[in-house]
Amino acid sequence: MSDFSILINATYVVCALLFIFGLKLLSHPSTARKGNLLSGLAMLIAVVVTLLDKQIISFEFILGAIIVGSAIGVIAAKKVEMTSMPELVSLFNGVGGLASLAVAYAAIVNDASASVFVLIVSFLALLIGAVTFSGSVVAWAKLSERIVGRPIVFKGQAIANVVLILAIAASGYLLVTEPAITTWHYVAIGLVLLMGVMLVLPIGGADMPVVISLLNSYSGLAACAAGFALENNLLIVAGALVGASGIILTNIMCKAMNRSLVNVLTSGFQKVHTNEMKIEGEIKPLSPDDAFYVLEAAQSVLVIPGYGMAVAQAQHTMKELQALLENKGAEVAYAIHPVAGRMPGHMNVLLAEADVSYEQLFEMDEINPRIEGFDVAIVIGANDVVNPAAREMVGSPIYGMPVINADLAKNVFVLKRGMATGFAGVDNPLFFKPNCRMIFGDAKETLNSLVRQFAD
Repeated sequence: MSDFSILINATYVVCALLFIFGLKLLSHPSTARKGNLLSGLAMLIAVVVTLLDKQIISFEFILGAIIVGSAIGVIAAKKVEMTSMPELVSLFNGVGGLASLAVAYAAIVNDASASVFVLIVSFLALLIGAVTFSGSVVAWAKLSERIVGRPIVFKGQAIANVVLILAIAASGYLLVTEPAITTWHYVAIGLVLLMGVMLVLPIGGADMPVVISLLNSYSGLAACAAGFALENNLLIVAGALVGASGIILTNIMCKAMNRSLVNVLTSGFQKVHTNEMKIEGEIKPLSPDDAFYVLEAAQSVLVIPGYGMAVAQAQHTMKELQALLENKGAEVAYAIHPVAGRMPGHMNVLLAEADVSYEQLFEMDEINPRIEGFDVAIVIGANDVVNPAAREMVGSPIYGMPVINADLAKNVFVLKRGMATGFAGVDNPLFFKPNCRMIFGDAKETLNSLVRQFAD
């Protein structure tokens, strides 16, 4: 082994350690940005060092691609709305899968003497990368409402999927045994791209946070397989880290919904159970003017955000109200449910944009034991994640799902436009509780009204 090869491998070890440390920093919101920058720096170093050891046709072309890609990333990150962040993350996953697909295809067509092992792992990278890409595009289309968010199924779809899997296996066998015949390359790529579409179409919009997390894991596994094909140890390590962390996050989110991953992936093929459990009671509406008097006397306020807050872009106004409440000596905390929003960490990102302190954000398990001590719980755009039917109503479609126990606060204000159900399509008995008041209207306007009264 040459001195240069030793230097490269030593650099790979350092980069792998930086990836692990960066991943550790990503586990807490206050250090997540540093972790992201550290991991990005490690990847940049790894790419540069790898290129130095290869016969590159045009370094100018590669430099140009880096500049163009960086510009696109900066512009997209600056322009994207918080409500569109899940779609952007989904596209990021898709681009990662597409990159692995391209690497795997290049490994197959450019090495006529590739071993059977290299061909197999290249096909796996091509398979997972293509599924990730096309599946992410469908997830993006569902999240951006370019196609309907509900599960899309057709008669005989399950049988079609089985036939498709068999066809992919056959094309993979032909590609490995006869790699020189390019027809098998195109057939295999077409089939696996179709498989990604067929996997995500039957999944409903409410399950998109889990799908995004799973596709993120797929992109890592594709990169890991591409690493084996290229015999690049760092790509193997980086892909394995992304794949493992994505699977762990997916498992956490499934537990948060009290569902298995199989249940999420096959939900579109399951019999739909309509909610026949009628909840009766009296809705007690409240005006922002009357809500002000309750909040003015409150010593502790808990804010429970949901996707509706992102739609209303109410996070900055909520931060203003928070400051006014704290000036009067009240404690303000935020309760974050693992699946609130449209992607993992959506509410954390939303509140970080409004400069809400990370120390005021509490996970569901941390805040639930304390909720009875809060004078007011303000629910902004959340529905299913605060539904007490998950605790109280055996037979409810969401029974057993861990939720934030907002109904146990002394007073509950629910900011909603109307009485529509959440994604689960389940009525919420919280709205009929004696301590709950409904404040109808746009959440941002309601909060602005409260801010004006506090400022007067």
